Amino acid sequence: MSTSEDYYRLLGVNRNAGADEIKKAYRKLARKFHPDVNPGDKHAEERFKRISEAYDVLSDPKKREVYDAYGSYSDSFRGGAGPQGPGVDFAGFDFSGFRGTGFSDIFSQFFHGNSSAAAPRKGEDLEYQVSMGFAEALKGLQTRITYARREVCHVCQGKGQSGEERARECELCHGAGRVAQTKGRMKFTTTCTQCGGSGRSSRACETCHGEGRVATTDSLEIKIPPGVQTGSRIRFAGKGDAGVQGAPHGDLLIVTTVGGHPFFERVGDNVYCKVPITLAEASLGAKIEVPTVDGRAVLKIPPGTQHGQKFRLRERGFPSLRAPARGDQFVEVQVILPRIADERSKEILRELARLNPEDPRRDLFNF
Repeated sequence: MSTSEDYYRLLGVNRNAGADEIKKAYRKLARKFHPDVNPGDKHAEERFKRISEAYDVLSDPKKREVYDAYGSYSDSFRGGAGPQGPGVDFAGFDFSGFRGTGFSDIFSQFFHGNSSAAAPRKGEDLEYQVSMGFAEALKGLQTRITYARREVCHVCQGKGQSGEERARECELCHGAGRVAQTKGRMKFTTTCTQCGGSGRSSRACETCHGEGRVATTDSLEIKIPPGVQTGSRIRFAGKGDAGVQGAPHGDLLIVTTVGGHPFFERVGDNVYCKVPITLAEASLGAKIEVPTVDGRAVLKIPPGTQHGQKFRLRERGFPSLRAPARGDQFVEVQVILPRIADERSKEILRELARLNPEDPRRDLFNF
């Protein structure tokens, strides 16, 4: 991950923005440019990748600190000159003792002193895609899902080390729990990453290979509320990956994809449809039955209704996720003209034209 693009400008936040503001801005943009919402749109897909990259850096305090200092971030960061000033050249340092540690962790330890790379951290959030029909989104859905996640290793209880043999002195720090690095006049110490600062080491757990977590599958009964649409996210707290060294679990995010309908069109919480009416109904007025998402309803057509005119049926749309209310249904009427074949009907229409000599094109040339 490396770019010179301004992550703050990409997310639309200032450089002093807090974590909550950054998360809120990311979620708003992610919903707008998510590939599921924009199928086949390469521009939206690329934009989604860029904002995700920006959020990955700015949501991580360590990565953000490096980015703020040098104007860029890379998992293989070597310092280098950035737009905010010259970089620091760490060439010549021996980092062989920092096995399994990213440079961003070493960088943080260098400037902030005692910090263990194995410090407890919350488990990762997981996403699970659920596809549902138009009617299921209207009424809500209760279903059971099976998904993969990481759980605390039952053998080592999340410690990552085997208890079969007696712990011995760490070979890297020789029991001190810290290691030193020097370069010219520069000297700094960091927590030993091999023993986590304990000064003692033992064999890694053979079940989890030292991670403290193992892959597993879980089954969960989920309830999706009425009114969701494509891109809606429902959070199930504590159902994500297990944390490290006793830290809390991450969350499970259910992301919904809602199918369409052959007659209704949904826009937000509102529903739209087109209903045909006869010439007589449009001219004289009538009460007609129209379909709604809840069944049939009566719609009053006033006399003189025009083709394409829209009528509102209040609270006949989808339930709102933001308020205890429903959207509306909008019915667009389409006047269907009869096919005249007999002379009697033609004579009636001619008589109608004589009695109503209005010219609908009379204002077309008044300009």
